[in-house]
Amino acid sequence: MPNAVEQLFAVQSEIRKAEVEANRSEGSVTLVAVSKTFDADAIRPVIEAGQRVFGENRVQEALAKWPYLRTDFPDIELHLIGPLQSNKAQEAVALFDVIETVDREKIASTLAVEMKKQNRFPKLFVQVNTGSEPQKAGIEPKEALAFITRCREVHGLIIEGLMCIPPADENPGPHFALLRKIADNAGVEKLSMGMSGDYRIAIGFGATSVRVGSAIFGTR
Repeated sequence: MPNAVEQLFAVQSEIRKAEVEANRSEGSVTLVAVSKTFDADAIRPVIEAGQRVFGENRVQEALAKWPYLRTDFPDIELHLIGPLQSNKAQEAVALFDVIETVDREKIASTLAVEMKKQNRFPKLFVQVNTGSEPQKAGIEPKEALAFITRCREVHGLIIEGLMCIPPADENPGPHFALLRKIADNAGVEKLSMGMSGDYRIAIGFGATSVRVGSAIFGTR
């Protein structure tokens, strides 16, 4: 069983090296530790080691562990990085600080209503399906700019970032470059890209956050 704390420190060190190689300032990349499928007992040592930003794929799974962990660690920042169904929007707005998977009109309108109702405003990222993979969530790249505009102008949402998951069998570089280009055109500052296998590459392409799970917690 890998030691998650040791692996956390190793990943943090690799991020710092990648920042230097990309001529970026230290601390310009946020590590989102992906804790999906791991229980509170497995996550707690990583929090105690200083990690404060975590990613979860499913609303229900996150609800089972994070309210409990937050009683001891109220400064946790929680990101939803898996697909969001509209019937889970109420719980997602209540629980998450960042929702990275806004990708269609219905979710945008539902989130706008829920955020006003709860007077709670998580940061929002639009997920772009850079590989146009039919099985994957995310807006098509060619539709992304128009969708971001509608999020802002029709739904009154502030879109802070973009997120992508490149196809597993392709060089991720062109996908990261595409996401950055869309972000530049849309006037969006944050880029959530890069996972355990390619986060160093993503940092070179301008990632502001990387989502790392198995390199910290081990395989599920």
